[in-house]
Amino acid sequence: MTETANNEAKVLYRERQWVPFYWWILAFFLVALLTAQFAHNRTIAWLIVPAVVLSALAVWVLVSLSSTVLQVEQDADGTRWLFAGDAMLPGDVVSRSLAVPANAKRNAMGQQLDPAAFVVSHGWVAEMVMLVLDDPDDPTPYWLIGTRNPEELLQAFLPGQAEEATRTLR
Repeated sequence: MTETANNEAKVLYRERQWVPFYWWILAFFLVALLTAQFAHNRTIAWLIVPAVVLSALAVWVLVSLSSTVLQVEQDADGTRWLFAGDAMLPGDVVSRSLAVPANAKRNAMGQQLDPAAFVVSHGWVAEMVMLVLDDPDDPTPYWLIGTRNPEELLQAFLPGQAEEATRTLR
């Protein structure tokens, strides 16, 4: 649960988009290969130092790639907010929503993508949620958010639209 200045916000949904586990395995093998190259026919220091430095670098890269967090909070007024990284969106400005299945992600991210749209996407997250905005003060036509659980995200953020929006997934 997070707190704001005068009121409390209740976390309804939270998702951290970690890189796939096999990326960690590939990083391990890459570190081992590079360490072996550095250490070839050299002293033990050429084995230890590159192993430590390259391991730290690999962990830093993978954790930083996994830093995207999606979170839905409900404040004391009952307004639901979607936080995607540093951006936030109140639920009352969303006029329509749609779950984008994995087989339609390419179209949504390709020629059909509006350049003014707000996009949070990673290649390892297959499904998405499209949130069409009805806010005259915001030039952004819609948000396109990659999520591992579009049904849960929409149910937490827009419970009145969730069933209709997730019909494409069934």
